[in-house]
Amino acid sequence: MTDIETIASRSAAGIALAYRSGEASPVEVIECLLERIDKSTAANIFITVTPERARREVEASARRYREGNPLSALDGVPLAWKDLFHVAGTRTTAGSALLADSPVRDRDMPCVANAAAAGMVTMGKLNLTEFAYSGLGLNPHFGTPVNPNDRTTHRAPGGSSSGSGTAVAAGLVPIAIGTDTGGSVRIPAAFNGIVGYKTSTGRIAKHDLIPLARSYDTIGPLARTVEDCIVADMLLRGEVASPVRRADIRSLTVVVPTNVVTDGAEPAVLENYERALDSLGKAGATIRREHVDGLDQVLEITARYGTLIAAEAYTQYREMADSEQAEQVDRRVIFRMMGGKRMSAADLLSIQQAREQLIPRITARLSGALLAMPTTLHTAPEVAPLEADDELFHAVNLKTLRNTALGNVLDLCAVALPSGRDEKGLPTSILMSAAHDEDTRLLGHAIAIERELREAQA
Repeated sequence: MTDIETIASRSAAGIALAYRSGEASPVEVIECLLERIDKSTAANIFITVTPERARREVEASARRYREGNPLSALDGVPLAWKDLFHVAGTRTTAGSALLADSPVRDRDMPCVANAAAAGMVTMGKLNLTEFAYSGLGLNPHFGTPVNPNDRTTHRAPGGSSSGSGTAVAAGLVPIAIGTDTGGSVRIPAAFNGIVGYKTSTGRIAKHDLIPLARSYDTIGPLARTVEDCIVADMLLRGEVASPVRRADIRSLTVVVPTNVVTDGAEPAVLENYERALDSLGKAGATIRREHVDGLDQVLEITARYGTLIAAEAYTQYREMADSEQAEQVDRRVIFRMMGGKRMSAADLLSIQQAREQLIPRITARLSGALLAMPTTLHTAPEVAPLEADDELFHAVNLKTLRNTALGNVLDLCAVALPSGRDEKGLPTSILMSAAHDEDTRLLGHAIAIERELREAQA
């Protein structure tokens, strides 16, 4: 029999296969991972661990497997939630000291309940940037999660779903559920060398989710494979089957912008990006390199008017931001929120009107193609310099968010995929995006792309 440590480190689908084949029991896997989580306390990945719930749910799952009646393809598979999701029996902190003593929730929010109804096992709540407002993942209240890709230097885990990215990369859970408002699923996936799926806005119900910017907030999984993201997405929506089918790579057209997306990229990021595109082209995909006007326009709008995220974040948290409570909040988060306060009604309306024009244009421009870019322009930066210099922090944060935020403004869905590593062994990532509500087609292509990229990196 395969060692339980090895089985617990597999993808979610691989763990479920071990259950069905009798190679391992759900109880063995959950106990193995609870032990790992217990040993990982210094890594600042979990805010709350829920061993009682996990054991209760896994015992029920084990009984179903013995009876030959699992609830879903991922019955008994562990997952964890970014601490913006309301989970029965836990507090929801949003990574903030202000909410550390908030009331314990008496019920699961809808997507959490859907996962439980499918038999998945909740292991706990994960760390994040305070109020989900940063692409780097630093948190002064609960500690900054340790990026497991560098054992000697503390590097940024990516934000805001910092605990979600590190939990999967560190082998604590095969799937973690995060949110993405400006890159908060895709950036932690990139910095940690895993897969991150930003769903189309509205695809997964976000009722009761603690918001950052309601116009952009989306829910999405971080996992070891595209397959795991597909099944997790299905279950979070309460579906029992997925329409996604593996696409033929020869049916794929990739639009590669010649503007904006590689400006300022590190050499290793560019090298791995080009290698990935080359492997897709050799496999039969059509690669179109062209200027994409909408990308320049997004940057121009942002520079002129500000961001919709800042305006909505300030509106959501203005009572806190304008009170003495602000002194208890990460100064870098308050700084960004106050940028929203300075925006005028004309700024806000100008952004909204520009989006109304840009979104249909990018949809028509892609016309079924996927848009490719590096997920981030650099690998995970060191934490110490960011903590020491707020000006550096904000500059690096904006650069980190540059490419992913384009997708939020243009209302795209996207999958971040590992593209290789740099000379220090740090992961790089390629981002494949599709027009809004084209998730099924995106995911079908992403399975095929993932296989080609893995073969190219082997």
